[in-house]
Amino acid sequence: MKLTAALGALAMFAATTALAQDLPDMGGKEIVVVTENAYPPLQFLDASGAAIGWEYDAMAELAKRMNFTVKYENISWDAMIPAVSEGQFDLGMTGITIRDDRKEKVDFSDSYMTSQMVMMVRGDETRFADKASFAANAELLMAVQPGTTPFYVGVYEVLDGNEANPRIKLFETFGATVEALKAGDVDLVLTDGTAGAGYVEASGGALKIIGEKLGTEDFGFIFPKGSELVAPMNAGIAALKADGTLDALNTKWFLEYKMGQ
Repeated sequence: MKLTAALGALAMFAATTALAQDLPDMGGKEIVVVTENAYPPLQFLDASGAAIGWEYDAMAELAKRMNFTVKYENISWDAMIPAVSEGQFDLGMTGITIRDDRKEKVDFSDSYMTSQMVMMVRGDETRFADKASFAANAELLMAVQPGTTPFYVGVYEVLDGNEANPRIKLFETFGATVEALKAGDVDLVLTDGTAGAGYVEASGGALKIIGEKLGTEDFGFIFPKGSELVAPMNAGIAALKADGTLDALNTKWFLEYKMGQ
């Protein structure tokens, strides 16, 4: 049994080593990456104003293994996909859900993370406990960013399918939706479990997650259509998955890191 386990471990090590050796050398190429810095723990600004997070660590590891450099730029979510589509940036990252309609404008990498949509509310919320009870109370408001997965889930899965429903309040950044929730201007923020867990952890009880999961979404990096970066980035993502790096990043940012430090 011990010999079998040892041989299995050796085979896994050999496979991940071979995969790492197969990664392309990009010769120090500069890649311009645009992000929002408003989606903890994937990417955000810490208390000192430094840009940090899961995606930054993953990109740094990819750069090290494939020999490229990164120049970061910042942009709002609603401008990101159009800007990358037009070739203003080489790559976009901000927990972007892989969707067919977006594939018409940009190319996606393979998925580097899977998350589920959740309902985030104030910590003292008692008026509703799930999507049905939220929908049934016409006085309750929802905050989302336009054009995002939470927007469409809110419109079509929680409410009545009317994209102009006055119960939906639009905000430019995800952080602004959370601030509106805390202030009592809205009653619900839909978000993936990744960002929701980060905000709840940092809230000291001011926020909580309620109800059932509302679906599963895969995150990927985005590129201009036809980008030559897609293949090497996919190879890099596969390598990070194979050797446990992505699991280690999940542990660091979702279990160990404390927001606000």
